[in-house]
Amino acid sequence: MATAVSSRWEVTDVAPKIGSAIHTDKATLLSGERASEIREIMERRGVIVFPEINLTDDEQIAFTHTLGTFAHEDGEAAGGKDAVYPITMDSSINPIAEYLKGAFFWHLDGTMSDKPILASIMSARALAPVGGETDFCNTYAAWDELPEEDKAAIEGLQVDHAMWRSQLYVNPEPSYALLQQWQSRGKNTLPLVWKHRSGRKSLVLGATALSVLGKDPTESESLLVRLRDWATQEQFSYRHTWKLGDMVIWDNTGTMHRALPYDHKSGRLMMRTKLEGEEAFA
Repeated sequence: MATAVSSRWEVTDVAPKIGSAIHTDKATLLSGERASEIREIMERRGVIVFPEINLTDDEQIAFTHTLGTFAHEDGEAAGGKDAVYPITMDSSINPIAEYLKGAFFWHLDGTMSDKPILASIMSARALAPVGGETDFCNTYAAWDELPEEDKAAIEGLQVDHAMWRSQLYVNPEPSYALLQQWQSRGKNTLPLVWKHRSGRKSLVLGATALSVLGKDPTESESLLVRLRDWATQEQFSYRHTWKLGDMVIWDNTGTMHRALPYDHKSGRLMMRTKLEGEEAFA
């Protein structure tokens, strides 16, 4: 009787406190047989890189379904079709490319929702000649290693988040009409320290963080910037330099991320899918 050939499955860490690389094959990923292991590694390590796996759009959609509930982009669900979403600065491909400029600053996705997405999955289709790397930081590890006096001081704090705050990073002098348009999206009050149902805790920070409740503006801004600097320092971070065909999945509930600058006319193109959130902030 012929002996079954084992599928390739090699897991290595890419940085001390965040990120693992999994060298495998398409058949293994699409079978779903390793889905629970992938989810465990993602929750524990924050980021998983599948180097040069070269999934097609349809294969990426199928892989996403093996891990959880497929999250549709705004407007997509009405059409009842699962699709990849283009991340590009080319407005002929993505009409809201201007809005995506906020991705160049540290953030997590979904701070305007009570239940943020669980994870994003992104594949590299075209690269910029220079720049365009993606930074990630582990907000679980950042909390774990905070001095105890800092933990005690911040654990009960709440922070207002607003989309318009992140847009001011990109356009610091908007017209009044544009500001009103941004502010019509409202704000959302979230805990500064997210107590997860697993028992672990993580920091909730990023470019949408507007103000710490109960603190004056100077004290609030000082605290948010100090914690962002703490969470994004090298010991908690991993920078991914993309190769064509790479696919990266990250735990949106325990990391922050940002894209590094590149020439917006370079044609850089990523394709993203997402997993529906499974846990509310509160």
